[in-house]
Amino acid sequence: MITYILAATAFLTLFATLVYIRSARLRFRVVRLIDADLNRDVEAHSLAFSAYRKEAHSAIVYGLFTTVLSSAAVIDSPDVIVGFAVLAAPAIASLWWARLSVREARMARNRWDIERRAGEALEQEQLAPKAWAARLAPEEVPDFAGFEIGRVYQAGSGLMAGDFFDVHRVSPTRVAAVIGDVAGHGIESSITAFQAKYLLRVFLRQFRDPAQAFEELNEQLAAGDRHEEFISAAVVVFDTEAGTLRYASAGHPPFFLFEEDGVLPLRSTGPLLMLDPKASYFSREIPMESGDLVVMYTDGLAEARAGGSLFGEDRIIKAAERELAAPPDVLCKALLDAAKDHAGGIIDDDTAIMAIRRD
Repeated sequence: MITYILAATAFLTLFATLVYIRSARLRFRVVRLIDADLNRDVEAHSLAFSAYRKEAHSAIVYGLFTTVLSSAAVIDSPDVIVGFAVLAAPAIASLWWARLSVREARMARNRWDIERRAGEALEQEQLAPKAWAARLAPEEVPDFAGFEIGRVYQAGSGLMAGDFFDVHRVSPTRVAAVIGDVAGHGIESSITAFQAKYLLRVFLRQFRDPAQAFEELNEQLAAGDRHEEFISAAVVVFDTEAGTLRYASAGHPPFFLFEEDGVLPLRSTGPLLMLDPKASYFSREIPMESGDLVVMYTDGLAEARAGGSLFGEDRIIKAAERELAAPPDVLCKALLDAAKDHAGGIIDDDTAIMAIRRD
């Protein structure tokens, strides 16, 4: 009975031996392929060779088991038990290889951790520009009774946005619209844009005149050491009670008020922000009737270029006039599309456009 059990066990261990031999051969081929690669990855080679060594070790152990069990089944002698001592050799090898296996397993785990962290860092790097753009140029703007508001934003070739816009209520009867552009690209310009946008929110509530808000903002930002940065910005404060708009522009490109009997350019009323901490600004107040429309934009729109030809103010006016009956969102998109068509489909600079119509 014992003989049959030994024979059956020997058959099973023989089958296991063949399986591990085949697996070891396949893993050894992987090792050879990595060795043949000119850009050989040392860690990949080490891990592949470790896997091959484990399979080869298992094949040797099961092969020895097969030999010993077969001998015990054929030779009916107590002395055959001495053959089991042969198994001490792979056991000793296992103790030695165990140290290498643990080290390789740790190396694989560390490599996985590094790759995971690198992936997370890359994901954050990709998400950061979107997160900043969402703060500086949000996809949705609040609804204000008495006004239709449209907006569109097109990111340029830089990773971080420098354009910003905002619409918020500064008093029960007054709504402020802000648009601006920080010179340059990158994280520094984006941070400056963020500061300018939210400081203006504070100053426009504090000062009734947008020119005063600009003077306070300019003094605050120009006091720092960022001498290579400057900002162009425009503010329009709509007064629903008085039926007027009051605007100030800090070196910003002209924007336009479309009235029933024509179009009125709203030009700069002071220098760029951050050039001179003591710069002065003034504002203008204009009646605004029901149906009048203000179109504001950053210079990426006017400077969309086809060779040496800029899209320019005249084309902005003509494109807007074709869509005056459309909702402000549609008008903004039409302006952006017209500039893209002029530039051959690509606008390199950040471009923000807002349109506000009084009901």
